[in-house]
Amino acid sequence: MASTIQNTVKVALRKRMTEVIQGISPESIAKQSRAVTLKVLESEAFRQAQRVSIYLSTTGELDTTALLVEMFRLEKMVFVPTYQGKTMKMVRLQGIEDFENLPLTKWNIKQPDFKESREDCMTNGHGIDLFLVPGVAFTRQGSRMGHGMGYYDKFLTRHAEKYPQKKSLIMALALNEQIVGPDEVPMESHDIRLNFVITEK
Repeated sequence: MASTIQNTVKVALRKRMTEVIQGISPESIAKQSRAVTLKVLESEAFRQAQRVSIYLSTTGELDTTALLVEMFRLEKMVFVPTYQGKTMKMVRLQGIEDFENLPLTKWNIKQPDFKESREDCMTNGHGIDLFLVPGVAFTRQGSRMGHGMGYYDKFLTRHAEKYPQKKSLIMALALNEQIVGPDEVPMESHDIRLNFVITEK
């Protein structure tokens, strides 16, 4: 019963957030993206991390392109998600040229080919130091609501089980408008709590 109520709350919040995000101008997203990029680059968590997982942004999300460019310049090891069905992998990008040559999905998002042979963070024995994650809505207390597929929650759980000694940090990159009240994002037992939520404000 509780789970049904939570699902209803999540569906309503996703619908509301979709409308909110559609109302944000491209100029505002660009301005907020620049501010968040600077904050991430200045953060201790980012500076200490060698192996960083980052999402490749799409329309209506905080733009991660400048961050990606900077990560390659700083010689970080960059891992990005690739999806097939209900499975997500984190695979390594070799540089900005590699990123620019990635194929586009039917949703117009750059994504490595799932079957392509690339270094995979779950099988390379090292894992990820810092995850930069997307989402639909966040709270300042570290709750996150994704798009409903559970890709990140499942992946982060598997990563923690695979590398129990590793103290990986999880940082959400959010638009100001994606921050909601402390009780608005229902957390379930399998939901992963964030270490940081970075916004322009």
